[in-house]
Amino acid sequence: MFQVGDKIVYPMHGAGVIEAIEEREFLGRRRRYYILHMPLGALRAMIPLDQAEDLGVRPVLPKEALVDLEAVLRRHDAEPDKSWNQRYRKHLDQLKTGDVFAVADVVRTLMRRERRRALSGGERRMLENARMMLVSELVLSQNIDEAAAQAWLERAVFGPEAEESGV
Repeated sequence: MFQVGDKIVYPMHGAGVIEAIEEREFLGRRRRYYILHMPLGALRAMIPLDQAEDLGVRPVLPKEALVDLEAVLRRHDAEPDKSWNQRYRKHLDQLKTGDVFAVADVVRTLMRRERRRALSGGERRMLENARMMLVSELVLSQNIDEAAAQAWLERAVFGPEAEESGV
């Protein structure tokens, strides 16, 4: 069970800080909820305590695991040339896990693909969502602002040439 002030990740939504644990009635049933403040987008979410584990809620990436995350983002795997809908389904399955390394894999793959050729509308939206999820976790786990997290992500995916090219 998490406590008020804990930094957690709500898969498919991003990272936030638990600002309260409240009991509320919803559809005639009283339940306890984590009230999650998500700094990116200034959103609030309610997560039922009894479903948090099933939903994949987890603590944010520990600060010392940044090296492992960077290794995933720098990796140069050969990307199979599947149809866009096969890639989309594979990436969606990865995002649903809520695993930060799976999300990083999707972000890296789509960012690099976007550099080579235009993404489909669905893949572009997926990249925006996955990138927001990863950046929100970086902001909270590393105690940095959004711009610094975005810049770190660019350097991790594209290397030093990201700075030289103005990316």
